[in-house]
Amino acid sequence: MIGFGYWGSKHVRVLGTVPGVDVTVVDPDLDRLADAVSHHPTVRTARRLAAVADDLDAVIIATPPSTHYALAAEALAAGLHVLVEKPLATSVVDAETLVDAAEAAGLTLMVGHTFEYNPAVRRLRDIVRSGVLGRILYIDAARLNLGLYQRDVNVIWDLAPHDISIASYVLDAMPISTAVWAWRNVGRGHPDVAYLRLDFPDTHTFIHVSWLNPDKVRRTTIVGERQMVVYDDLSDKERIRIYDIGVDPDVADAEPSTGNMPVSYRTGDITSPYLPFGEPLMIEDQHFVQCVRGEAVPETPGRRGLDVVRVLEATDRALASGRATWVGDERGVVPGGPDRMGGPGLRRVPPQERQVVPRPRADW
Repeated sequence: MIGFGYWGSKHVRVLGTVPGVDVTVVDPDLDRLADAVSHHPTVRTARRLAAVADDLDAVIIATPPSTHYALAAEALAAGLHVLVEKPLATSVVDAETLVDAAEAAGLTLMVGHTFEYNPAVRRLRDIVRSGVLGRILYIDAARLNLGLYQRDVNVIWDLAPHDISIASYVLDAMPISTAVWAWRNVGRGHPDVAYLRLDFPDTHTFIHVSWLNPDKVRRTTIVGERQMVVYDDLSDKERIRIYDIGVDPDVADAEPSTGNMPVSYRTGDITSPYLPFGEPLMIEDQHFVQCVRGEAVPETPGRRGLDVVRVLEATDRALASGRATWVGDERGVVPGGPDRMGGPGLRRVPPQERQVVPRPRADW
């Protein structure tokens, strides 16, 4: 376990319940290592991966995003299977390099899109696939909290990977363009509040993320032509609610002279399906162990992480330009043939054509 911070400590707790798994905590901070031992007396500790790499089979990386690439590259070079917390890397070039390195070495590379292991999100995908909602008009997501401010990435790179992952998972598609508004309200660091529009081939997703909000919000709303569904991850009992309500166009009965909107409203039942309990992080880590043992194939492989990094990098370009931006039109993928929306398609740049820029590891 590389990094014993907020998420690293959770991983160690979970891994301690998996049979046949011995854990070593790697962190340059001696106080964190002492904290790890005080809470988990059976773990080994080290300040550098190189000091213990020969005794390991796999690593989980839960460190600041700017260190993900260098640490994952080091682990893969040492022949270790790797799970990296989101985002996989902080650039498309780095993410592509990690994916290629893992495939060349025959190693597992997974990304920590934890919500794809959440039973509620999996049910959400089943609901969409069933067609009960009808055509998906749009998705709205909010991920808000008071903190935690990050030093090396903005609020989009910190929080939006979860919602990009959820939306693309339930729709079984990736966005082809994005538009962004973001603002820094506190200090001189990165933007702490942002709104994203993700354009999918057949619908749109709107995402609101913030480090500066009085209430903690983790909510996704999917609006269909026939029904709507709300997923609230903070709800204790009804994390998913399906609403049999909507708006029906009724142009034939409209009276233009009255000024009334040519629609009619429909209301019906609200249902909440039963969801079996399952801690997403537990499911994810158990799955990673199965993949390391050759018993499963990653459900969130490195290429899945690469897809999300492409979207995140596009948000940087959209924010800088103030315009909607095609996903992946620079660094890692380039324009190809036309896509279904009439815009530029994408093709992958071969490794030999890329220019790899190493990322500093800082104290790691």
